[in-house]
Amino acid sequence: MNWKKRRKYAVWLLLLGICFGLTLGCGAKELLVQVQKESNQVESVFQKEVQNPKQVPEVEIEHISQEKYGYAQLNEEGRQVYDEMLSAILNYQEKIMLSSMEIELMKKAYGALCADYGGLFWVEGYVFTKYTKGAELVGLEFSPTYSMTKEEQKQIQQQIDVVVEEWMSGISITDSEYNKAKYVYELLISNTTYEEGVENSQNIISVFLNQKTVCQGYACAVQYLLGQLGMESVIISGTALEEPHAWNLIRLDGEYYYMDVTWGKSGYRGQNTQQMPFVDYNYMTMTTQEMEWNHMTEVEFQLPQCTAVTNNYFRKEGTYIESFEPKIIGEILKKYWENQQFVTLRFAKEEDYKQALTYFIAEGNIALYCSEISEVSYIEDASWMEIHFCFY
Repeated sequence: MNWKKRRKYAVWLLLLGICFGLTLGCGAKELLVQVQKESNQVESVFQKEVQNPKQVPEVEIEHISQEKYGYAQLNEEGRQVYDEMLSAILNYQEKIMLSSMEIELMKKAYGALCADYGGLFWVEGYVFTKYTKGAELVGLEFSPTYSMTKEEQKQIQQQIDVVVEEWMSGISITDSEYNKAKYVYELLISNTTYEEGVENSQNIISVFLNQKTVCQGYACAVQYLLGQLGMESVIISGTALEEPHAWNLIRLDGEYYYMDVTWGKSGYRGQNTQQMPFVDYNYMTMTTQEMEWNHMTEVEFQLPQCTAVTNNYFRKEGTYIESFEPKIIGEILKKYWENQQFVTLRFAKEEDYKQALTYFIAEGNIALYCSEISEVSYIEDASWMEIHFCFY
């Protein structure tokens, strides 16, 4: 599993006789002196002492994020700052003077913006400038840092659009939200390879143009594709197994679930020791409780308690076993055996899970339902109370 790397840097700059510090944030290339860029999670800050803030070109502020999750978690002032920063980015503006002078509010709004917009592949981060008059802060300037020119961004966007149109040809905006989420989940798992150290791994270029990415790329792509289908989703940052990680919060039929495409890409060793891929649906529509078994969120906006199970994959697909009834379970296995498909049975109770292992596998009664089966390839997962049957 690859994890997004975070590092801290410290550089002191001399400007107008004042020393200025470089602090952790979202991206910097150059600021009067060359700054080594090893992560796109760096921000730069410096301050100028002036009589009045310098004038910067005005930007027509766009208000297009009302339906975005991160945006909705901000107060009115934070939403205004969010809108100002987003408008500057979309217009390739060099800089903009913010309406607020609260630095922490600016950082919070920018974090929400990045969580809401997974498609901003041309933005590496930002630099902000504090304007002071004596000890008084009189202005706060936001300057996005771009990784490419506007013309280059347009060309890459066109290439992405071609791939996305092809990939999304199998789903319609009129389909159910469950089917949309499942389609995107399976699409990204089947069309991309998880690989460390690939170029543009922190944005959607790595997914759509290179088909090789890491957790951040997956999370950005989920947000981007579900947005194309009119669905609400947001990028969540934090840790998984105590390593930096990224995944998503999605909304299905008015209820929230967590989705982690990175962890959904799984596999097992076949009879000839060949690695056989399969989609692990445990991570498609997780509750908060399930997510917190091995994930820990680190975001500055409020997250909901996800308790809904209506759109849980196993319930929707009819492989959630609430009671041990051999004939019903046998018919499920028969269907997947005849179609030579991988199937996972999740059990509601531990005793039923253990009884199924004994009855179908240890005692060999799977042969009563799966004709001509000579041996069973399966995976036990006691933590989820699941049995994976590999009928490839």
